[in-house]
Amino acid sequence: MVPGTLSVQDSRGLTLWQAGGMARHIALLRGINLASRNRVPMGELREALGEAGFEDVATLLQSGNVVVTSGKAPRTVEREIAALVEDRFGVRAAVVVRSATELEAVIEGNPFSAEAAKAPKNVHVIFLSAKPEAAAVRQLTDADLGDERVAPDGKHVYAWFANGVQRSPLARMLTDERLGVTATGRNWNTVLKLQALAERD
Repeated sequence: MVPGTLSVQDSRGLTLWQAGGMARHIALLRGINLASRNRVPMGELREALGEAGFEDVATLLQSGNVVVTSGKAPRTVEREIAALVEDRFGVRAAVVVRSATELEAVIEGNPFSAEAAKAPKNVHVIFLSAKPEAAAVRQLTDADLGDERVAPDGKHVYAWFANGVQRSPLARMLTDERLGVTATGRNWNTVLKLQALAERD
Protein backbone atom coordinates (compact mmCIF):
# COMPACT_ATOMS: atom_id res chain seq x y z
CA MET A 1 0.00 0.00 0.00
CA VAL A 2 1.24 3.50 -0.81
CA PRO A 3 1.98 5.52 2.38
CA GLY A 4 -0.84 7.95 3.16
CA THR A 5 -3.53 6.08 1.26
CA LEU A 6 -6.64 4.67 2.94
CA SER A 7 -7.44 0.99 2.55
CA VAL A 8 -9.52 -1.75 4.11
CA GLN A 9 -7.71 -5.00 4.80
CA ASP A 10 -8.72 -8.36 6.25
CA SER A 11 -6.99 -10.12 9.15
CA ARG A 12 -4.42 -11.61 6.77
CA GLY A 13 -3.48 -8.24 5.32
CA LEU A 14 -5.37 -8.82 2.06
CA THR A 15 -6.52 -5.51 0.59
CA LEU A 16 -10.30 -5.53 0.16
CA TRP A 17 -10.69 -1.89 -0.88
CA GLN A 18 -8.39 1.09 -1.41
CA ALA A 19 -9.38 4.73 -1.64
CA GLY A 20 -9.36 6.09 -5.15
CA GLY A 21 -9.87 2.74 -6.81
CA MET A 22 -13.07 1.29 -8.27
CA ALA A 23 -14.07 -2.12 -6.94
CA ARG A 24 -16.90 -4.62 -7.24
CA HIS A 25 -19.15 -4.90 -4.21
CA ILE A 26 -21.79 -7.50 -3.39
CA ALA A 27 -24.73 -6.07 -1.44
CA LEU A 28 -26.97 -8.55 0.33
CA LEU A 29 -30.39 -7.16 1.22
CA ARG A 30 -32.35 -9.06 3.83
CA GLY A 31 -36.10 -9.58 3.98
CA ILE A 32 -37.25 -8.09 0.69
CA ASN A 33 -39.79 -9.53 -1.75
CA LEU A 34 -41.26 -11.94 0.78
CA ALA A 35 -44.53 -12.92 -0.89
CA SER A 36 -46.40 -9.60 -1.11
CA ARG A 37 -44.37 -7.84 1.59
CA ASN A 38 -41.40 -5.48 1.27
CA ARG A 39 -41.61 -5.34 -2.50
CA VAL A 40 -38.50 -4.03 -4.26
CA PRO A 41 -38.65 -4.63 -8.04
CA MET A 42 -35.17 -5.54 -9.22
CA GLY A 43 -35.41 -3.57 -12.45
CA GLU A 44 -36.36 -0.42 -10.60
CA LEU A 45 -33.64 -1.04 -8.02
CA ARG A 46 -31.00 -1.34 -10.75
CA GLU A 47 -32.22 1.91 -12.29
CA ALA A 48 -32.19 3.71 -8.93
CA LEU A 49 -28.68 2.52 -8.10
CA GLY A 50 -27.43 3.66 -11.49
CA GLU A 51 -28.99 7.10 -10.93
CA ALA A 52 -27.25 7.22 -7.53
CA GLY A 53 -23.85 6.84 -9.18
CA PHE A 54 -23.18 3.13 -8.89
CA GLU A 55 -21.79 1.48 -12.02
CA ASP A 56 -22.17 -1.94 -13.67
CA VAL A 57 -25.25 -2.67 -11.55
CA ALA A 58 -26.51 -6.25 -11.69
CA THR A 59 -28.97 -8.28 -9.62
CA LEU A 60 -29.46 -11.98 -8.99
CA LEU A 61 -32.86 -13.54 -8.33
CA GLN A 62 -35.53 -11.55 -6.49
CA SER A 63 -34.24 -12.02 -2.95
CA GLY A 64 -31.92 -9.05 -2.62
CA ASN A 65 -28.61 -9.87 -4.27
CA VAL A 66 -26.96 -6.86 -5.90
CA VAL A 67 -23.52 -6.34 -7.44
CA VAL A 68 -22.21 -2.83 -8.12
CA THR A 69 -18.96 -1.07 -8.97
CA SER A 70 -17.99 1.85 -6.75
CA GLY A 71 -14.97 3.74 -5.51
CA LYS A 72 -16.50 4.03 -2.06
CA ALA A 73 -15.65 1.95 1.00
CA PRO A 74 -17.85 -1.11 1.67
CA ARG A 75 -19.50 0.40 4.75
CA THR A 76 -20.38 3.52 2.78
CA VAL A 77 -21.89 1.40 0.01
CA GLU A 78 -23.85 -0.45 2.70
CA ARG A 79 -25.30 2.72 4.20
CA GLU A 80 -26.12 4.33 0.85
CA ILE A 81 -27.93 1.30 -0.54
CA ALA A 82 -29.96 0.88 2.66
CA ALA A 83 -30.94 4.55 2.56
CA LEU A 84 -31.83 4.39 -1.14
CA VAL A 85 -34.07 1.34 -0.67
CA GLU A 86 -35.92 3.02 2.18
CA ASP A 87 -36.28 6.36 0.38
CA ARG A 88 -37.26 4.97 -3.02
CA PHE A 89 -39.33 1.91 -2.04
CA GLY A 90 -40.33 2.58 1.56
CA VAL A 91 -38.64 -0.64 2.70
CA ARG A 92 -36.25 -0.76 5.65
CA ALA A 93 -33.92 -3.59 4.69
CA ALA A 94 -30.76 -4.65 6.46
CA VAL A 95 -27.84 -4.55 4.02
CA VAL A 96 -24.52 -6.36 4.35
CA VAL A 97 -21.80 -5.61 1.79
CA ARG A 98 -18.73 -7.62 0.80
CA SER A 99 -16.08 -6.78 -1.74
CA ALA A 100 -15.53 -9.25 -4.58
CA THR A 101 -12.11 -10.00 -3.08
CA GLU A 102 -13.66 -10.82 0.27
CA LEU A 103 -16.29 -13.04 -1.31
CA GLU A 104 -13.53 -14.95 -3.08
CA ALA A 105 -11.82 -15.52 0.27
CA VAL A 106 -15.10 -16.80 1.72
CA ILE A 107 -15.41 -19.33 -1.09
CA GLU A 108 -11.82 -20.49 -0.76
CA GLY A 109 -12.21 -20.92 3.01
CA ASN A 110 -15.35 -23.08 2.96
CA PRO A 111 -14.80 -25.93 5.46
CA PHE A 112 -17.84 -27.78 4.08
CA SER A 113 -16.68 -28.04 0.48
CA ALA A 114 -17.30 -31.79 0.37
CA GLU A 115 -20.89 -31.29 1.55
CA ALA A 116 -21.33 -28.40 -0.89
CA ALA A 117 -20.32 -30.62 -3.78
CA LYS A 118 -23.12 -33.06 -2.91
CA ALA A 119 -25.88 -30.79 -1.56
CA PRO A 120 -25.04 -27.12 -2.24
CA LYS A 121 -28.45 -25.86 -1.12
CA ASN A 122 -27.79 -27.25 2.36
CA VAL A 123 -24.52 -25.35 2.81
CA HIS A 124 -25.06 -21.72 3.72
CA VAL A 125 -22.84 -18.75 4.43
CA ILE A 126 -24.21 -16.32 6.98
CA PHE A 127 -22.80 -12.88 6.22
CA LEU A 128 -22.49 -10.68 9.30
CA SER A 129 -22.27 -6.91 9.66
CA ALA A 130 -19.44 -7.30 12.18
CA LYS A 131 -17.55 -9.97 14.07
CA PRO A 132 -19.79 -11.27 16.90
CA GLU A 133 -18.74 -11.31 20.53
CA ALA A 134 -16.82 -14.34 21.76
CA ALA A 135 -19.74 -15.45 23.95
CA ALA A 136 -22.07 -15.61 20.93
CA VAL A 137 -19.51 -17.64 19.01
CA ARG A 138 -19.13 -20.06 21.93
CA GLN A 139 -22.89 -20.59 22.02
CA LEU A 140 -22.69 -21.77 18.42
CA THR A 141 -19.66 -23.98 18.75
CA ASP A 142 -20.77 -25.53 22.07
CA ALA A 143 -24.33 -26.29 20.95
CA ASP A 144 -25.52 -29.86 20.42
CA LEU A 145 -26.47 -29.69 16.75
CA GLY A 146 -26.92 -33.38 15.95
CA ASP A 147 -26.12 -33.92 12.26
CA GLU A 148 -25.74 -30.22 11.62
CA ARG A 149 -22.42 -28.44 11.66
CA VAL A 150 -21.30 -24.85 12.06
CA ALA A 151 -17.99 -23.04 11.55
CA PRO A 152 -17.78 -19.37 12.62
CA ASP A 153 -15.06 -17.42 10.81
CA GLY A 154 -14.84 -13.76 11.72
CA LYS A 155 -17.63 -11.88 9.94
CA HIS A 156 -18.98 -15.09 8.38
CA VAL A 157 -20.54 -18.28 9.64
CA TYR A 158 -20.52 -21.43 7.51
CA ALA A 159 -23.45 -23.76 8.19
CA TRP A 160 -24.25 -27.30 7.09
CA PHE A 161 -27.97 -27.97 7.35
CA ALA A 162 -27.92 -31.75 6.98
CA ASN A 163 -31.71 -32.01 6.63
CA GLY A 164 -32.41 -28.58 5.14
CA VAL A 165 -33.16 -25.23 6.74
CA GLN A 166 -36.81 -25.84 7.62
CA ARG A 167 -37.17 -26.72 11.32
CA SER A 168 -33.39 -26.57 11.72
CA PRO A 169 -32.22 -25.94 15.33
CA LEU A 170 -29.06 -24.33 13.95
CA ALA A 171 -31.00 -21.90 11.76
CA ARG A 172 -32.78 -20.58 14.86
CA MET A 173 -29.37 -19.73 16.36
CA LEU A 174 -28.18 -17.73 13.35
CA THR A 175 -30.24 -14.62 14.05
CA ASP A 176 -29.44 -11.02 14.88
CA GLU A 177 -30.70 -11.55 18.42
CA ARG A 178 -28.52 -14.60 19.08
CA LEU A 179 -25.40 -13.31 17.31
CA GLY A 180 -25.64 -9.66 18.37
CA VAL A 181 -24.99 -8.41 14.81
CA THR A 182 -26.93 -8.16 11.56
CA ALA A 183 -26.97 -11.54 9.79
CA THR A 184 -28.16 -12.60 6.35
CA GLY A 185 -27.57 -16.00 4.76
CA ARG A 186 -27.15 -17.33 1.22
CA ASN A 187 -26.90 -20.93 0.10
CA TRP A 188 -23.80 -22.16 -1.68
CA ASN A 189 -25.35 -22.06 -5.14
CA THR A 190 -26.18 -18.39 -4.68
CA VAL A 191 -22.73 -17.58 -3.29
CA LEU A 192 -21.08 -19.06 -6.38
CA LYS A 193 -23.48 -17.26 -8.72
CA LEU A 194 -22.70 -13.96 -6.98
CA GLN A 195 -19.00 -14.57 -7.47
CA ALA A 196 -19.55 -15.16 -11.18
CA LEU A 197 -21.70 -12.03 -11.43
CA ALA A 198 -19.06 -9.95 -9.67
CA GLU A 199 -16.38 -11.17 -12.06
CA ARG A 200 -18.45 -10.44 -15.17
CA ASP A 201 -17.21 -7.54 -17.29
